Amino acid sequence: MAIYFIGDIQGCYQELRLLLDKASFDPSKDQLWIAGDMIARGPASYQTLKFLISLGDAVKPILGNHDLHLLATYEGIKKEKAKDQLSELLDAPDIDEIINWLAQQPLLRKLPNESVYMSHAGLSPEWQIEDAIECARFAEAKISGKKRRHWLSIMYGEKPNSWLKVKNKEDKFRFTINAFTRMRYCYADGSLDFDCKASPSNAPKKLSPWFTQTKKQLTQAHWIFGHWAALEGKVTTKHIYALDTGCVWGGQLTLLRWHDKKYITQQAL
Repeated sequence: MAIYFIGDIQGCYQELRLLLDKASFDPSKDQLWIAGDMIARGPASYQTLKFLISLGDAVKPILGNHDLHLLATYEGIKKEKAKDQLSELLDAPDIDEIINWLAQQPLLRKLPNESVYMSHAGLSPEWQIEDAIECARFAEAKISGKKRRHWLSIMYGEKPNSWLKVKNKEDKFRFTINAFTRMRYCYADGSLDFDCKASPSNAPKKLSPWFTQTKKQLTQAHWIFGHWAALEGKVTTKHIYALDTGCVWGGQLTLLRWHDKKYITQQAL
């Protein structure tokens, strides 16, 4: 059995199928761990989700910011954006079943028997790994629960941007969502920045990538993430693997085969 990690698919269905063929991926014995943002901006979000759902237990996704935005759009909290190219998906006859499947997916996954974690954006420098696990389970229960619409309606916003400023359950939920699905840079105190999307070489000096501030938390653990296309998969920090290589923007879709750390890529069509 091989375990493959993959970066942001974002509706790039053709590239996904070609990449899995290159890797000789076999859903009867292999696993595909997806670092969030399965849909949006690409041309085939509906096909992508239908295919992933068809893989059954072989697929292990987590939720990214675009996946959560789809849930909020479905609930009528947000309006559909033309640039997201989600009309076919939202108008699909089986959209209810797809949404229910999506809402059951976690924000954080851990590889069994190994200290290997995957989230869409990363690990907040203000958290220990145990904090991240607890907060993930808290937020996942809200997203998959009966009051989903209420919690999705308070998901948006940038306050608090520090774990130390969380005062109630609503703050905890919003900070958790932002840390797991939106974070790229942090200030020196570990609080989150939401504006800068540039590569580290072009970022303001007051900001640093989240993964440069989590070395103590990750001395024995590995962290796999997507979300940050500007990195182009290039991270020199030990135990960190960046898998968003911007396929939807004309870059590549990237697989990481875990047992031998081999990268397999497919250029955008």
